[in-house]
Amino acid sequence: MRSPLTYLPAPVRGAIAIVALAVNTVLCTLPLFAFALLKLLFPFAWMRRRIDPVLNAIARAWVAGNSLWMRLLHPTRWDVQGLPAPRRGWFLVNCNHQSWADIFVLQHLLHGRLPMLKFFLKQELIFVPVIGLAWWALDFPFMKRHGKESLRRDPARRADDHEATLRACRKFALVPTSVMNFAEGTRFTPEKQAQTGSPYRHLLKPKAGALALTLGAMGAKFDAFVDVTIAYSPAIPGFWDFLCGRVQRVAVHIEQLPVPAEFVGLDYAGDSQGRKRFGRWLNALWEKKDARMDVLLGTAPAATGPQEFAAAPAEV
Repeated sequence: MRSPLTYLPAPVRGAIAIVALAVNTVLCTLPLFAFALLKLLFPFAWMRRRIDPVLNAIARAWVAGNSLWMRLLHPTRWDVQGLPAPRRGWFLVNCNHQSWADIFVLQHLLHGRLPMLKFFLKQELIFVPVIGLAWWALDFPFMKRHGKESLRRDPARRADDHEATLRACRKFALVPTSVMNFAEGTRFTPEKQAQTGSPYRHLLKPKAGALALTLGAMGAKFDAFVDVTIAYSPAIPGFWDFLCGRVQRVAVHIEQLPVPAEFVGLDYAGDSQGRKRFGRWLNALWEKKDARMDVLLGTAPAATGPQEFAAAPAEV
């Protein structure tokens, strides 16, 4: 049954969503920072094992609060295939990236089903008020993005993300975690698609680095590789559109795959042949994902049809 709040005008729903998100964030970050201070004062593995589950529980409460206002305010139709049963352990989650809404969609769908999602984030996002500090406290890895010109001037900078990924993986190995990666590295737009010469209809070219380094560093720890594909209709929403509930339909396909054993322990920087094999594997995954986007958006050619990925939509 739809909430009566979904019948409010979209700008009113957006204003309520902003207030709800702000209140939820403040209520959850205050205790989170208190426990994070303990972790900062006592940076020992035994303390991390005790404090990290508490921090993750607070973060899960934040996700649950956001899911509540989304259910109350958004008239969005959700078509979801492959929702996993609740599981503990370690998971590597991969997804295409189109909007800031992706994070809320993933958290909403996977809350209570997989352990807390930990994202690879751009270094600049640590300066986002309040939430940037919360990401830091929760050990979200912040990655520096160096342009080609910068790398030409200082090739040693190529090691920055390598070291950041390895540090994050050492922390992730202590507490059950879902390591989340947007392989495209940035949100999809037609302009970026043209600038990068992407061969895909709905995706940017995937960047192998963080995904390969994570598999190399802790691949043996993962219970499954979870591949997620998100498609919005009738268009990719901006964040304000998402808050207002202007997204008519969110179609999501979730597939649990075995962890590719050949890349567990891969020395991505030093093994050129392994690097090429990983690139071919990732490109094949992206071709399949691009075809799946056609199905989710209802633009697939009749010859391929939706049957390949068909499944009963889940209630969310």
